[in-house]
Amino acid sequence: MEAATYRAAPDATLRVVPLDALTLIFHRASGITHVVDSPVPEILELLGDDALTTEQLLARLADHFAVADADADALRARLDELVVAGLVERRCAT
Repeated sequence: MEAATYRAAPDATLRVVPLDALTLIFHRASGITHVVDSPVPEILELLGDDALTTEQLLARLADHFAVADADADALRARLDELVVAGLVERRCAT
């Protein structure tokens, strides 16, 4: 059975504005502005339009950032939170 894949919500749906150490993300579809900290902007940037499994995203994060102690379960939980917020889309394997 294939794992679920994740991708960032389409650019047309999100407006991302860095603000000092935080990032504001306006989700046009819901009208909600999310105030987020690292690693959310980095996750969205690395996902982009690509549909990635948790393990693939973890590998990309490791390539770009010092995440030696990264945990796939913790990343999956964070991705699921971002799905609920509408910032990430999840496609379940069929």
